[in-house]
Amino acid sequence: MFSVTYAQLNTWLTAFLWPFVRILALVAAAPALGDTSVPVRVKVGLAAFVTLIIAPTLGALPQATVFSAEGVWIIVNQFLIGIALGFVMQIVFAAVEATGDIIGLSMGLGFATFFDVHASGSSAVLSRFMWTIAMLTFLAFDGHLQMVSALIATFQSIPVSANILGANGWRALAGYGSTVLTSGLLLAMPVVTALLIANLALGILNRAAPQIGVFQVGLPLTMLVGLLLVQLMLPNMIPYFSRLFDSGIEEMGRVAAEFR
Repeated sequence: MFSVTYAQLNTWLTAFLWPFVRILALVAAAPALGDTSVPVRVKVGLAAFVTLIIAPTLGALPQATVFSAEGVWIIVNQFLIGIALGFVMQIVFAAVEATGDIIGLSMGLGFATFFDVHASGSSAVLSRFMWTIAMLTFLAFDGHLQMVSALIATFQSIPVSANILGANGWRALAGYGSTVLTSGLLLAMPVVTALLIANLALGILNRAAPQIGVFQVGLPLTMLVGLLLVQLMLPNMIPYFSRLFDSGIEEMGRVAAEFR
């Protein structure tokens, strides 16, 4: 007759549950995998499938029961690690959305918004367009697979334990948040500069020939110039997005290393 002792059951449960919590937290917080359009069952199933593959490779785990104080604290630690690593990649996509916001405001499209299910609120049209291009690029370059691979690598740099997460990891995550502004401005700079020159030209034209009515043609002209420049930038956006995603994957490893 097959029998299982409490110690064996606890060993099997902890070997699955602790890495499962870290992986599920990343799946829930990361872009693409954590999108609201992805059913919850798919997220849980994906996290469970990855856990079943990597659990036998993790080595020795802490000798603690799941429902003890130490076991619960380990669960909390794994959850925070997964959330933090998923948030790193969300910062990358926030930089792309910031690019769309900056360009849209320069073009006079700041008022063009619609309800975004992904953001659970209003979102600028051009910002959503840039996010869509970035997401397609992310999936085409297997960014979601690289993200999961980077998470699995963190089990070597941050083994499953009850150690309190170091403050340096959160400091590194907060510092990486500056990418939202720097990368967003860098990508939007060509369009913003061209639109500034166009507005200066319209101002000079208004002073030279007031009868033309620059205020009537200014908004359509800046929108036309902005959309044309965005179209011309698209071939160069893809390599930039690729470098941005690679930077995010590398930052996941740096943040994980700082948590020790």
